[in-house]
Amino acid sequence: MSFTKQLRKENHDVFHAIFQHPFVEGIGEGELNPKAVAHYIKADFEYLNAFMHVYGLAINKTDNRQDIHFFNEQIKFILDGEIHPHQNLCEYIGIPYSELQGYPLPPTADHYIKHMYAHGYQGSLGETIAALLPCPWTYLEIARNLLERYHLEERHPFYRWIIFYSGDEMDDITGYLKKRLDEIAECATDSELQKMRDAFRKSCLLEWSFWEMAHTCEDWPIGKVGVIR
Repeated sequence: MSFTKQLRKENHDVFHAIFQHPFVEGIGEGELNPKAVAHYIKADFEYLNAFMHVYGLAINKTDNRQDIHFFNEQIKFILDGEIHPHQNLCEYIGIPYSELQGYPLPPTADHYIKHMYAHGYQGSLGETIAALLPCPWTYLEIARNLLERYHLEERHPFYRWIIFYSGDEMDDITGYLKKRLDEIAECATDSELQKMRDAFRKSCLLEWSFWEMAHTCEDWPIGKVGVIR
């Protein structure tokens, strides 16, 4: 069994929990709390900005030109491609995309970004890829799971979101990252493999937490509880 197949098996519980999350279910059902959607877009815009920076850090860790080309293309993909599912959500809540950019990160999104940066700055290429991979992989499986479970037509409110993340381009991105992580794992020590496992597992858990953050409109506690002096 390949390393990434092992990772998927080890983290099946988190993937399954993500599929059952109320926000994800709401995408399939075509009904979401507009405040939660706005909260998600605000955080995801900043998260994707960080994701591009981590791709840049990955470029610095490899001499493989295929890797450099791939990471560079993914930066372009985020800049141009991932605008479309955000636009779909913005249309649903009737707020222009430009009005949902530049907001402070909620706690979970802040944690997730710093988790990725930590591996990008301090870890190996394998750790960096392991930290990045759960994002495209879970979104690909979320969208395909929704396609299987719901009868979707073009009039569905989130049809474009689901079609975007279930498509071949997301499959190709996930496939390349999995292939490279498997190649790196073949030559890795037990210690290196464990670091990659930890990075992957934490990113999976933070993917679930990101949906929960949006669903609950999570914010920093100051103003809600007293400051301990």
